[in-house]
Amino acid sequence: MTQQLDLQSMSKEDLVALSKKVDKALADYDARKKAEARAAAEALAKEAGYSLSELMEAGSTKGSKGMPKYAHPENSAQTWTGRGRKPKWVEEHLAAGGDLEALAIVK
Repeated sequence: MTQQLDLQSMSKEDLVALSKKVDKALADYDARKKAEARAAAEALAKEAGYSLSELMEAGSTKGSKGMPKYAHPENSAQTWTGRGRKPKWVEEHLAAGGDLEALAIVK
């Protein structure tokens, strides 16, 4: 059973309050649907033997500046493509007398 609202007879304050409630309801609806979609995507990824984050990283090219050529010796998650400004960990390695090739990712 839906309730009919007579918007024409409502005051501006009531319309603004109603608008805020509708905006919040829409945001809540979107959040629920996104959570459901994410759960479904995570389940599909898990079936294939991956995590959703692994799949998202593998397909991500936005902002990519190329394949990494160098990796931090103690934290392989920190990489550098060899282009642009050197990361601090590369600068520190070189300043300590290290060789850039020692940081090269072996393929």
